[in-house]
Amino acid sequence: MIPWLTDRPCFPPVEQALVEPNGLLAAGGLLRPEWLLAAYQHGIFPWYSAGEPLLWWSPNPRLILEPAAIRITRSLRKTLRSRRFEVRLDTVFETVLKECAAPREPGGGTWITPEMQAAYCRMHELGYAHSVECWRDGRLVGGLYGMALGRAFFGESMFSRESDASKVALAHLARFLERREYAVIDCQMTTAHLLSMGAREVPRREFCAGLARWTHEGEPPARWNNEALVDIDWT
Repeated sequence: MIPWLTDRPCFPPVEQALVEPNGLLAAGGLLRPEWLLAAYQHGIFPWYSAGEPLLWWSPNPRLILEPAAIRITRSLRKTLRSRRFEVRLDTVFETVLKECAAPREPGGGTWITPEMQAAYCRMHELGYAHSVECWRDGRLVGGLYGMALGRAFFGESMFSRESDASKVALAHLARFLERREYAVIDCQMTTAHLLSMGAREVPRREFCAGLARWTHEGEPPARWNNEALVDIDWT
């Protein structure tokens, strides 16, 4: 059994999360800013499907990517150097969110419900949620979004309409965060794709111990500036 949360963001210790399904910690609660901030500070995130109650997770182990450790393959570096995509920050956050929410296949579902979209758009307005966008010929063709808290970035989802677009977005995110001395990109769940780009698994206790420091350091929440991407060198 897992606890049901009611009127205040008081989460149980992450050590109480279930082993199966991995990381399920609690249900209920709200998607208000104070809930999301409290959750992310403690290594917890919301994830549920339409028609389900709101569920909160903290899996063990945790997949992380240190910004300086991103792995750029020869083919991806060639794409980056070609400047085939224009990369922008925080210009169409809501559109990126909707693209990420679109089903991956006909008739498929999504965990990025309308309520989740509204919640993260609010966090974007407050300066916590951000988008990295890949454009080509005036069209949005890929990108990602997530939450920034202190020196930690929590990746939520990405999408790609053209080959390598989401990889280019992630590469630019890593360089952007490295320059700002971010400690970690939280990838949440382990995937072969992220492992191939340099992500690694760490014990949950190690990840949460880091968050206790990282989320209270760094710059205050604010919109990201596109000028920060201008002089990134991919040679």
